[in-house]
Amino acid sequence: MRVQLDRARICILLQEFEHECAPVHRVRRRRNGIEKNRCVKPSACEFSFMRNPNGTVDLRLAWLGRVEFADAVALQEDIVARKREDHDAPDEILLLEHEPVYTIGRTPDKSSLLGAAHLPHPLFAINRGGQATYHGPGQLMCYPIVDLRRCGQDLHKYLRWLEQTLIDFLARYEISATRREGLTGVWIHNRKIASIGVGVRHWITMHGFALNVCGDLSAFAHIVPCGISDVTMTSMEKETGKSISVVDVAREFDRFVRQKNSRATPSGVERRRRAMIVAKLQKNY
Repeated sequence: MRVQLDRARICILLQEFEHECAPVHRVRRRRNGIEKNRCVKPSACEFSFMRNPNGTVDLRLAWLGRVEFADAVALQEDIVARKREDHDAPDEILLLEHEPVYTIGRTPDKSSLLGAAHLPHPLFAINRGGQATYHGPGQLMCYPIVDLRRCGQDLHKYLRWLEQTLIDFLARYEISATRREGLTGVWIHNRKIASIGVGVRHWITMHGFALNVCGDLSAFAHIVPCGISDVTMTSMEKETGKSISVVDVAREFDRFVRQKNSRATPSGVERRRRAMIVAKLQKNY
């Protein structure tokens, strides 16, 4: 199914996104008496979001609720286009949920669809890597829109960062998740709890990961998930035996990302206090 852009709808989504999202850190610096945003490239990264000159992260996160898949793709494309025009634009993370759909990446091998004609939900062929998967209610979708030119243009490192982020996040729920050699995604033994598929345009990322939180997983039975035969799909709810909602997990993931990135540098108050101490030492000696 080809994504049709509804420009009016995308404008509304963009307005809602701008209203809902808030920066982890937005730093304004004064130069020649004029205040303006300024960002620089980090010299290297394990994986790092865009950072300001003082080292703080320039990142925006937003929970968008339930969004039609076509609208979510179009919204990502609009944000990617804006980031291409403005290299100082902050990196973005969109958190959302979808109505039931199947997707497949840019591959000539469509065998994971098992013919596709039998699928009970719409199918989208999109600009990501990988085989067929399912998205629907009960999954937390995370779409980081990140400029990899600031991180050495290393897609492999970015994918491993996504996996590690999920592994660390799931540990908050006492879920011991891991990677599996040669396979992208996050696993609990032989059970897959999160799928990852990324697209890149001009080194700006699209799409991201789907974390199974709760609900019915039977839709996966109509395909070969991610092209892996005999894979068992699981969810946070199944692994913990507790009732968990996507909204609650989205809120916790928002806090997790903010805390993880804010710890990298001291607060503004702490930086100013340290600067005053250094200034006094330099004056005295």
